[in-house]
Amino acid sequence: MPAFRYEAIDQLGGNKKGVLTADSARAARSDLRNQHLVPVSVELITTQAGSDAKKSRAFFGEHLSNVELALFTRQLASLLEAGLPLEQAFSALLEQAERVYIRDLIASVRSEILAGSSLSDALKQHQHDFADIYCALVASGEQIGQLSRVLSRLADYIERRNALTQKVKLAFTYPAIVTVVAFAIVIFLLTYVVPQIVSVFANTKQKLPILTVIMLAISDFVRVYGWIVAVVIVGLVFVCRKALRNPQIKMRWHTWLLNAPMYGKFERSLNTARFSSTLSITTGSGVPILKALQTSRETLSNVAMRAQVEEATNSVREGVSLARALSVNKHFPPMLIHMIRAGEVTGELPAMLERASSAQEQDLERRALTIAGMLEPLLILAMGVVVLLIVLAVLMPIIEINQLVR
Repeated sequence: MPAFRYEAIDQLGGNKKGVLTADSARAARSDLRNQHLVPVSVELITTQAGSDAKKSRAFFGEHLSNVELALFTRQLASLLEAGLPLEQAFSALLEQAERVYIRDLIASVRSEILAGSSLSDALKQHQHDFADIYCALVASGEQIGQLSRVLSRLADYIERRNALTQKVKLAFTYPAIVTVVAFAIVIFLLTYVVPQIVSVFANTKQKLPILTVIMLAISDFVRVYGWIVAVVIVGLVFVCRKALRNPQIKMRWHTWLLNAPMYGKFERSLNTARFSSTLSITTGSGVPILKALQTSRETLSNVAMRAQVEEATNSVREGVSLARALSVNKHFPPMLIHMIRAGEVTGELPAMLERASSAQEQDLERRALTIAGMLEPLLILAMGVVVLLIVLAVLMPIIEINQLVR
């Protein structure tokens, strides 16, 4: 049954907006009149998949955010655990939705469910909002008859992932702000303050100190060629991004990142936390190990680690244990391998993976805070040194003039 977005006027003259399902637009208007509402507009909500609306919304960035996805999953799990049928659960979600895009999305999924589709099939029609792993876990929950439990675990997973992402972003927010402000101040001093002050000494025919001469040269260079440097930097970024589209170059770069000083362990922890938490929830939800490895591989941002998981999947398909298959290229930390080996021996692989995921998340948070804690004083120190040099370059000619006057 299709869904319609409506705008109507109630008996008190107030404006009312919402979503309802009906066989046609005419039937939707009739339903509104039966509710003592005067319909102003009734618009069909089309399925996003394959539609121009989806492309337009994706282009302009309108989608279900991670926070909204976690809230949607948690609310749906709670409603199903309370014993509500799927259709009624979506009706309740529809009433609670505040953003127009979310109401349209829920109404579209609900209409497909009413038409006879399963929840996983309905969600697959909206891949811009629901990833393949999300749909695969929902499908596994439907197959084993534990949809509410799987959705609850999925909500836990999304909330934990969002919390980890937020902590990492917050750790690097202050250093990023300090860096931007520092660059802005230095450029302002070099392009405006230094030339204005030092030009006063040009008419005195006084020999300027070497530091002042160097600073004036840097100032002239920034004012004349600064835009060229900016264009070159943008060009280099564009060239690097284009070069990384080459699979071989990208593989070498990502392999180097895993062994880079300071950042290498951060990269390992980030991807290991994603992989182990995803593999934990997929295997714990009844997804076969080969399918679980395939879906977990897609969460990895590092292509070198992704290639290792793909090789491990082929080895597991041939009968090799998962721990042994993942220990070949040494990209994953030994702790994860040991936990997987213990899980395979005891038959508690999902639980061991969850413990490994928690440990990696704690390690990732610790490393992020450590790197951010080191960056803050280094940036402040570098900023102080640069400003000190600029101040000295301005003050040294003044001091020399005072000495001559005496």
